[in-house]
Amino acid sequence: MDTGKNWRIALVGGPSGVGKSRLSHPLAHRHGAVLVEVDDLVVALQSMTTPEQHPDLHHWLTHPYHSGQSPEFVVERQIALAEALVPALDAVVRNHLDEGDRVVIEGDYVLPSFCARWAGTGEVRGVVVHEPDEAQVLANYLAREPEPGPQAHRAAVSVHHGRWLVEQAGLHGVPVLSARPWSSGADRLDELLGS
Repeated sequence: MDTGKNWRIALVGGPSGVGKSRLSHPLAHRHGAVLVEVDDLVVALQSMTTPEQHPDLHHWLTHPYHSGQSPEFVVERQIALAEALVPALDAVVRNHLDEGDRVVIEGDYVLPSFCARWAGTGEVRGVVVHEPDEAQVLANYLAREPEPGPQAHRAAVSVHHGRWLVEQAGLHGVPVLSARPWSSGADRLDELLGS
């Protein structure tokens, strides 16, 4: 379904556990867009490369995550992975623009700087989804992965990552969307994308 909106590619970034998927799926459906989850791209690239070739892409495979690591360290590694992913994301965006597809690309590794680089095309729009409340992020994790233990640490990491992404969004002129209230999230996302 073509709604006549002028974006071709919507980039939906934000840290883990804030509700990007909960917003991206309805957005893609509403606009008849293909949904691309960046995590799938990471897995594909990891399967085709080695840790020696791309250490940042393989960091969590070669250094398993554990809750004793500081949120600052974990976020530094996430940023490094996101930066290593830029050439692949560039190729995906370029391909879909060339094909004329309408696409929603969603994931933790969509950097505000990446959104800003493509904004000049007039067809690519980016948004950072933000949830500053650590208790809410923890509740989100527990709702989808009801395991005890590291979820609280993951929530702390997510909030730290979110603060960094919001700061970067401000520097790059990328809009920030409050994850809540959920009931109006899809409409607010559309508005920020200029839909």
